Amino acid sequence: MAGDDNEDRGSAGGATQTELPEGLKIFGSVLQTLRKEAGLTQNKFGPLVQYSAGYIAKIEQGKRFPPPDLPKRAGRVLGELAEKVLTAAALHLRRKPGLASWFQQWAAIEEDALALYAYECRVIPGLLQPEPYMREVHHSHLPPMTDSQLEDRVGARLSRQTLLSKRGNTEFSFIIEQHILERDLGGPQVTRDLIDHLISCARLRHVELLIMPRRRAEHGGLSGPLYLAQTPSREWLGYTEAHDCSYLFAEPNQVGAMLQRYGRMRGQALDSEASMALLQHMRGAP
Repeated sequence: MAGDDNEDRGSAGGATQTELPEGLKIFGSVLQTLRKEAGLTQNKFGPLVQYSAGYIAKIEQGKRFPPPDLPKRAGRVLGELAEKVLTAAALHLRRKPGLASWFQQWAAIEEDALALYAYECRVIPGLLQPEPYMREVHHSHLPPMTDSQLEDRVGARLSRQTLLSKRGNTEFSFIIEQHILERDLGGPQVTRDLIDHLISCARLRHVELLIMPRRRAEHGGLSGPLYLAQTPSREWLGYTEAHDCSYLFAEPNQVGAMLQRYGRMRGQALDSEASMALLQHMRGAP
């Protein structure tokens, strides 16, 4: 994405389409067995681990990737042995083609988030990339990808982008640096297509797109790109990535600092109207 230009830097060997669902089914079955062994219904277990019963049901059915802290939360309810078993089961989950294993957790968090925030200073966030631009991003990847790997990456990213259309009740906020647009990655036509796409996305009622101007006397994002998500349980999680690795933040103080930085940048960037005007000017409007 998240800053997900690096999301595809997983192992060179791609997983098959069936590997991830099978791993999720196994994890879900293990969780269900442990829960039932403790004599708990989904309605009783959900609140104890601070997730809804419906969300637990989806995990047990193999329809959702388990949150990274679920084994620990479940351990507080089901016992230390259950935590160890669930942690071991989570290690065997496999990724979808096109998504690195270390990005998979964030991709799953995106699917159920009540709000998603992103600040980028490297490339356009993955959720906003039109296909010609994302292909240029992948062509720039080193070491080079095979044709099949590139198609997997593009397919996975396009699939993720359906969140913008199907999650109309999710608040999306993006802050991107002006210089990313001025880089002209892929040439003038790719940049024109990119700006047209950003304008279309910015017109969606649940999407906020802000441009950080090229010159700023103060800047709240000097620590680098950041991504934030509000979960169905109203908790905030943070995410960062760079050079073949990523980090998911769940500790309240760390996530709170990321929220503070994002809030500061929201005030420092051009507002929605001025950002739209800049995009239209870059596209050639007077």
